[in-house]
Amino acid sequence: MKKNILLYLFIFSVLINVFTYVYFTNKQKHDAEKVDNLNVRVTSLKDSLAVTTDYLQRADYFSLSQNLNARNYFRGQDADALEIKVRDGIYEKNKNPEGNPLIQYPSLDDNPYKINKIKVINNRWIIADFTNGKLWGEVLIKYFVEDNGDITYETMEALLHVNSMY
Repeated sequence: MKKNILLYLFIFSVLINVFTYVYFTNKQKHDAEKVDNLNVRVTSLKDSLAVTTDYLQRADYFSLSQNLNARNYFRGQDADALEIKVRDGIYEKNKNPEGNPLIQYPSLDDNPYKINKIKVINNRWIIADFTNGKLWGEVLIKYFVEDNGDITYETMEALLHVNSMY
């Protein structure tokens, strides 16, 4: 009887060892495949990130943050803080009940034009998007930073998209 129990225990332990060996061998192969797949994905994502970064740098070429000559113009001043001040000044003009005075179009249907988005191109120019809720356009603005820190704005050109009227 003891021999049978010992035989059964021996067979049981051999079976457990075989199953454990097969399980860990397959797990190792599966983990290696998973690591290879993740490495391929990481490489693909790095390439995609590089392309996107390059695209973003090209798209942001005309901006105060990327234009070193324009930043050097403001030597001794914080160009980023100045850019924020310029933007805030333009958005402040949106509070005018007749619309933003930098937009040279009269309000239609009692909806004044207001500036939505602003991009400071360099140390002199700004491009902005405006709307009155129905019509859309862009405006090119020239700005000057006075010696006392005040900022003056001058509209260079405004464009109202005709296809937005339909």
